[in-house]
Amino acid sequence: MSSEKPYRPNVGIALFNAAGLVLIGRRFKDDGPEIILPGLEWQMPQGGIDPEEDPRTAVMRELWEETGAVSADYLGETGWMTYEFPPYDGPQSHRLAKFRGQRQKWFALRFTGSESEIDPLTPRNGQPAEFDAWRWEHLDRVADLVVPFRREVYRTVAGLFAKFAR
Repeated sequence: MSSEKPYRPNVGIALFNAAGLVLIGRRFKDDGPEIILPGLEWQMPQGGIDPEEDPRTAVMRELWEETGAVSADYLGETGWMTYEFPPYDGPQSHRLAKFRGQRQKWFALRFTGSESEIDPLTPRNGQPAEFDAWRWEHLDRVADLVVPFRREVYRTVAGLFAKFAR
């Protein structure tokens, strides 16, 4: 990746249930440089920050767009972290091709609703569904379920948000 390309502003979401597990979704398709690999299809919800959008507003919008969930209380957030996309030789017109990777601020939220609220298959805000399944998982196990280029960020998030998993 060219170091001259900018990072895409992004929010990551660690949605904890009452038992301290986090919601993860199984991605079922690649999105340009955001690839998935067999056996490593899981991730926590995340998404781009719109121009002039506050990250706290973006996190609630992305939570709803990707999962349907709206019942969540704010617990905390990280500073900014980055990861690089893997090499990409697809169409340069792809919406993510102009970025070298993502610059993320992660948010810890406590889910306060009913699990029937969670529906990742329904498209929202004109955005296609990214996940075809979801489950609750131990935060310290999630890094081993994601693609390698995201693992360092996931391990950092697990360390910073461990107190919410207890």
